[in-house]
Amino acid sequence: MLLDKLALYLDLIRWSRPAGWLLLLWPSLSGLWVAAGGFPGWHLLVVFVLGTILMRSAGCCLNDVADRDFDRHVKRTAQRPVTTGAVSVREALSLGAVLALLAFGLVLTTNAVAVVWSFGALAVAIAYPFAKRFFAMPQAVLGVAFSFGIPMAFAAVQSQVPPLAWLLLLGNLFWVLAYDTEYAMVDRDDDLRIGMKTSAITLGRFDVAAVLVSYLIYLSIWALALYSVAQPAILLIAIALALGQVVGHYQLIRERTREGCFKAFRLNHWLGFTVFLGVVLGMGWR
Repeated sequence: MLLDKLALYLDLIRWSRPAGWLLLLWPSLSGLWVAAGGFPGWHLLVVFVLGTILMRSAGCCLNDVADRDFDRHVKRTAQRPVTTGAVSVREALSLGAVLALLAFGLVLTTNAVAVVWSFGALAVAIAYPFAKRFFAMPQAVLGVAFSFGIPMAFAAVQSQVPPLAWLLLLGNLFWVLAYDTEYAMVDRDDDLRIGMKTSAITLGRFDVAAVLVSYLIYLSIWALALYSVAQPAILLIAIALALGQVVGHYQLIRERTREGCFKAFRLNHWLGFTVFLGVVLGMGWR
């Protein structure tokens, strides 16, 4: 029974589907490298890698509790543990709280500025699951939540959050808009039926164009923000490779099939890794 319960908890936090926390990890680590001007040291690297995994897992617990009455009407989410009742609401919230506290314990090993900003990150993470009920573009709220590792990284390294951190956050927000709109396109028919608000529904027939524009804005902002910080040639090669992946995403989503849109979403962590690798190599060869 313990093994069965553990399997349910691992399913709840999407342990077998690491794409979610990778989407959080690459921009956070990119911010960490930029803030440190290179390798940030093993301590901060471990803090941000483990903290990202823990907070993503905690977010899944809260999200599934908040959406449990909606998820049962969506093909892709109907079998989630909280939705089926295999994991109770109390269990899910308790697990999420433990995971969030473990992440907070990691933040406590950094500095006071990072600790203060961590409360802002937590507030946005809690707000997102409920934004889907009230906002036409809840992906913008997710964009802030999934980008908050960037100012957190600057706070942990520099004990301040300079304008560069907010510029990178803004750019990353557009990346989140792009990939989460692809994600929302998978469930559009189900979301329309149950009254959920998503960017895919709000954008309508302009969804594919908006995804492409969002990718371009993201990559343009990061290229401009980091051009004088990292080695330009290496950075621009990474941006060009990322743009090549965007072309591939267009091929996947242009027909708006569930399979194509979901595959495009799942491949996004490679795009984020490409930009991260450009940052790492660019900082090393400046």
